[in-house]
Formats: sequence, structure tokens, C-alpha cells
Amino acid sequence: MNEFKSLRKNWEFQSVYRNGKSKANRCFVMIIKKNDASSNRIGISVSKKVGNSIVRHRVTRVIREVMRLHWKEIKSGYDIVIVARPSAKESDYGKFESAIFHLLNLHHLLLEDDDLE
Repeated sequence: MNEFKSLRKNWEFQSVYRNGKSKANRCFVMIIKKNDASSNRIGISVSKKVGNSIVRHRVTRVIREVMRLHWKEIKSGYDIVIVARPSAKESDYGKFESAIFHLLNLHHLLLEDDDLE
């Protein structure tokens, strides 16, 4: 089953930062690392450079929602860290979605149409 799990501990994030592959666009940096599990885990990092706590929480919620809605379209077995860049605060849901899909595509993490059940 491909349920939604989170990276929570600092050492989990550090492991992905140190050993993962990174791709970036205007809004986000996405770092991925193979894990030994059959499911993905996601970590979201939004620093104070992005904005105050209200802005940071909104950015986090929108990223989490985009990932939740498209969870079944992403290949399994990865730890994924998404780091928001300051330019993300001006974006809306549509921009977030296209930016995240752009990065998932660059990492070749999207399932092909024939892989989907």
C-alpha cells in the first residue's frame, strides 16, 4: 500500500541532504534518496526566508496537499525532501502543482500511464 508517511527526525532529513540527488526550479528544491521501504516518505522544509509563520504554514499545507492528491502517481521506495524557496510565497496552488510535477519529472519519479492500475 502506498500510504502517506513523513520524515520527522532531523537525522532523516540530514541523511537525504547528504546522500540524495537534488534538482531545483524557481519555487522548490527537491532532494530524493532511495529508501529500503516499499513506500515513500516526504519531508517539507520551509525556512524563515520564505515568510512569517502564517506564510510558511500555508506553503507547507499546499505542498502536502499536492503530494497527497498525486501520491498514487509517484514511484515507491524514496525519501523525498521538498525545500521551499522564498519565491514560493507568491505562488498559488496551480504554480505549486506544476513546479512539483516539474521536479518529479526531472527525477523520473512519475509513474508511466501503463504502470498505473
